[in-house]
Amino acid sequence: MNPLSGFGTLLYKELLRFWKVAFQTVAAPVLTTLLYLLIFSHVMQGRAPVYGEVPYAAFLVPGLVMMAVLQNAFANSSSSLIQSKVTGNIIFVLLPPLSHWEFFAAYVLASVVRGMAVGAGVLLVSLAFVGLSFEHPLWIIAFALAGSAILGTLGLIAGIWADKFDQVAAFQSFLIMPLTFLSGVFYSIHSLPAFWQDLSRFNPFFYMIDGFRYGFFGVSDIDPALSLAVALANLLVFTAVTLALLRRGYKLRF
Repeated sequence: MNPLSGFGTLLYKELLRFWKVAFQTVAAPVLTTLLYLLIFSHVMQGRAPVYGEVPYAAFLVPGLVMMAVLQNAFANSSSSLIQSKVTGNIIFVLLPPLSHWEFFAAYVLASVVRGMAVGAGVLLVSLAFVGLSFEHPLWIIAFALAGSAILGTLGLIAGIWADKFDQVAAFQSFLIMPLTFLSGVFYSIHSLPAFWQDLSRFNPFFYMIDGFRYGFFGVSDIDPALSLAVALANLLVFTAVTLALLRRGYKLRF
């Protein structure tokens, strides 16, 4: 990649944007997720049936790691784009001869990097409190990359659609957060009544978290190949929607 290209410059700008305030964008989410681990592992230990002999605290860690990856990938692209729109400096991104793919790839790749950085931080800190196995590391990497790319793309859609910060916050509060918390982060769906098990299967976040957890323990609620297929299908759909919006200049050209 030519570092002086438009794509390289935009990607560098997006990476620098969150890394310059890493205490807020990386360290703070790691601390917040660690608090979830300490509180829920204490309160729910022995009360929530999970996988056989897997301790609840160990079961909880992959879900919390993936939750941090997803939420921070979304936050990176959505906050960057809406901030540029509100302040008016989006014009400096739109004026250079960047293709839709370059614009899309720079924002999504930066979101993937932030999501993975936060997830790695959560995992490393959690290892000080909980022992984990890593049965299938390639599945862990695959689902982390797919999940962060999906949420980075969703963040772009939110940033394009929104006209102010409140709308991005609403997108996160009423869509991203509920889908994340109801995706099996804190429980196995097999502990739910049949109706809620069936409903959980319509939540795309469930497949990302369940497949990610499979990489640690070698067991899951759904076949990981099916989970990865669902995740990749969602990524293709959201990518197509985002590129269509970018081609039209929807809410970006004034």
